[in-house]
Amino acid sequence: MENLLHLRAPGNWMNDPNGFIYYQGKYHLFFQYFPYAPEWGTMHWGHGVSEDLVHWKHLGLALFPTKQYDRNGVFSGSALEKDGKLYLYYSAVRYLKTDDEDIHRALGNHFETSQALVTSEDGFHFDNWKDKRQIIPVITDTEIGDPADTRDPKVWFEDGRYYMILGSVYDRKGRVVFFESQDGENWKYANQCRHETFGRTMECPDLFWIGEHCVFLGSPMGISEDGKEYANHALCALAHFDKKSCELEIAGDFQYVDYGMDLYAPQTNVDKEGRRILIGWMRMPKTVEEEGKTPWNGMMSLPRMVEVEEGHVYFRIPPQVEEYFVRETEDRHCLKTGKAYRIQTVLEEGERLEIGGYQIWVEDGYVKTDRSQVYKGIEGYRTTAATPKSLENHRLDIFVDANLIEVFVNEGEYVISHVVYDLGNEVNGKVLRVLEGK
Repeated sequence: MENLLHLRAPGNWMNDPNGFIYYQGKYHLFFQYFPYAPEWGTMHWGHGVSEDLVHWKHLGLALFPTKQYDRNGVFSGSALEKDGKLYLYYSAVRYLKTDDEDIHRALGNHFETSQALVTSEDGFHFDNWKDKRQIIPVITDTEIGDPADTRDPKVWFEDGRYYMILGSVYDRKGRVVFFESQDGENWKYANQCRHETFGRTMECPDLFWIGEHCVFLGSPMGISEDGKEYANHALCALAHFDKKSCELEIAGDFQYVDYGMDLYAPQTNVDKEGRRILIGWMRMPKTVEEEGKTPWNGMMSLPRMVEVEEGHVYFRIPPQVEEYFVRETEDRHCLKTGKAYRIQTVLEEGERLEIGGYQIWVEDGYVKTDRSQVYKGIEGYRTTAATPKSLENHRLDIFVDANLIEVFVNEGEYVISHVVYDLGNEVNGKVLRVLEGK
């Protein structure tokens, strides 16, 4: 099975991206996967590969529960290359009480989490029985970490040491926890950071450098309670990180990774050329049912290049995606149903663009969107979005797929991405350039 631009659930359920890495000539993207129904359940890792971040091929299951400590889920984690091997780090979940009527749920939310490792010689073959190791047992000291909600290890190597950042909770408030290692296999606690914007629990933290800028990325839970959108969202901010002490300080204001509020649990890594690339999970409240296909739920965002300018984090179209859309060519095509396409335009105050029922316009300098016409019958989710401030320029780079519209404003200054359903084929309004991928 192959996907174009966006990796989709290969039937049934997909959520968080895991183990995103460029390894031995290919991009590997693993993901949380429940292969038995289009809803969240006992987590496995699905596996997709690409040579260009555009064309994706599904390879089936990579990791699945086999041990006592991961019997109820191989949860989110990351990847790195060490001595030519692919190292996959993940959170291993064991339920303390199981619902007799649904073995895929922990009764009363009673469970424990440890951190585990599995390696591969080639990135394609994984021994789930012999090659798994529990590298950080369940944390029992709550001053260090929560025994249940300490998860999602992001691991990196720098200056002769391996670092691990984990999401956690302390007294109902989110925190991140750091471990360090000399070999990537034996770990010791190093430090932690608590911050008022970390929600009630922090998930999927990431820490990386863009030139001289340190960027913190995370998905705090419970930061929105207005009833019109998800309560959990992906945020980012500039930060300071002391590599010797593992002390983290949030240095700038937080911004949403995506103002459509559908994107969650993003993960980054570097591409072949060393550019920092982000991919996030696009949450879908309704299963997609297509004739002759297995129902599916969940897809990944377009890859986005992370850059920092004047203290602001930008999410831009990476060169690999740019190259896919042919610009200067006589071989122009009309828009066709089922094909991804791109619209580049500039909207002025009061102008409006309609894409198959999806509305984009400028009002008081804000870029605003409305998906209500392509989101019918879905209650409790926000249908409108806007940039966080009034802008002087309104250059739009819009990517349209069957179930996803991504609006990049001013070369990635802000992004608004929306899951959509029943998208029509008509494109009306001020369109300066329409390009279809070949």
